[in-house]
Amino acid sequence: MRQAWLRARDNLWPVLQQAAAAVLSWWLARSVFDHHVPLFAPIATLVALNTPVGGRGTNAVRVLSGVVVGQLAFRFLGHDALSVGVAVLCALLVALLIDGERITMAQAAVGAVISVASGQQAGVDRVLDAMLGAGVALVFSQLLFPPHPLALLRRAESATLEGLGRALALTARALGESEEDRETRQWEEVRPLYTLLNDLAGTRDYAIAVARRTLLWRGRREPVVQEIATTKYLDLLGNSCLTLIRETWALDAGHRETFARAVRGLSGVLTVLATAPAHHAVRLRAVRGALGVARSIPEAEGGPALPVAVRESVRMVAADILVFAGADAEEAGRALRAGATDVPISVRPRLRWSLRARRRRRPEV
Repeated sequence: MRQAWLRARDNLWPVLQQAAAAVLSWWLARSVFDHHVPLFAPIATLVALNTPVGGRGTNAVRVLSGVVVGQLAFRFLGHDALSVGVAVLCALLVALLIDGERITMAQAAVGAVISVASGQQAGVDRVLDAMLGAGVALVFSQLLFPPHPLALLRRAESATLEGLGRALALTARALGESEEDRETRQWEEVRPLYTLLNDLAGTRDYAIAVARRTLLWRGRREPVVQEIATTKYLDLLGNSCLTLIRETWALDAGHRETFARAVRGLSGVLTVLATAPAHHAVRLRAVRGALGVARSIPEAEGGPALPVAVRESVRMVAADILVFAGADAEEAGRALRAGATDVPISVRPRLRWSLRARRRRRPEV
């Protein structure tokens, strides 16, 4: 129930936008184009807006392109049974040439079927309705309610850090279990991380698209570019965590408890950092926590190679946390080698710009 409530809360505002945009599309189609049953206008609006925030404008263009492809397919074909199949095939092939997106292919195929089956006038009405519906979606997504690119990136950062912390917590717990139980848990810890890192890469694409294409953010891309560069350190952090998880699976019983404490400590650091990745005090706390975990691991004088490799993996995770939090990479390395308790970090871009900064078209940092 808690997950369902959080899901509904997080998506309530986009859903309200979709409902309002659909009503507006229906009303405009009846008032402007005088269509008695303007089904395609609200459908085009809903399909265009029914995508993660940041990709709605692009989706509106895809919807419109799919409808136009369907209408063009009709113009070169008749409307018998064989023509329907040929029209769908041509529409799908053209959609593949455009961008290969599933929504484009579906809209092109549906448009082709309706145009061929219903005739010329129905196809024209569909194109007009789709143009209106996509236009309303563009107004909502690009002018009235453009997403904040930094907010998109920060939410993705929090989700990724939380997922990494959860994976390390499961790993620490598994180190105290029997060999049989640990084997069943291995993929539980690793599998979600690939999805999180893939989602983070998609959010980066959405954020830069918003910064380039929306009127509100065009010309003020510098903080977005800075934040995107910062999120790329999360890819390195994710890879470091994956390496640490894999190496701990092979530890012998004599070393598991020592490294379980370290892995649990790193999990706590990531969980804290996930609460507010851009907040300076939170990042300082994460930096000190990561340095503390690195200091807690005793140095090895010789011994088996695997514990030495795990020890270096722990320090690599700690180093990636420091760099993501704003520390210079070389300073982070020196601090870890020297057993330091603190390291300076940089200031992250803010979510808002002052009026003065807007007039100068430069972000406040």
